[in-house]
Amino acid sequence: MAEPACNGKLSYKPLFKLLIDKGLRKKDLCMIADISPATVTKMGKSGYVSTEVLLKICVALDCSLCDVIEIESDMR
Repeated sequence: MAEPACNGKLSYKPLFKLLIDKGLRKKDLCMIADISPATVTKMGKSGYVSTEVLLKICVALDCSLCDVIEIESDMR
């Protein structure tokens, strides 16, 4: 039996909204989560980041993974 195709992509929009709600800038996120600016740039383009990075962000912001990412469906 074939696996169903995933027609979506990860979005980090919830993270960027959370930063706004907490009054933080992307630069602040880099410092408190100990991640590079290049990683945050990748996230802004819905690029791949490791689960280790996601864990660092969740710990630094005291939030859960669902507060950081969401799946956007690809409606074609």
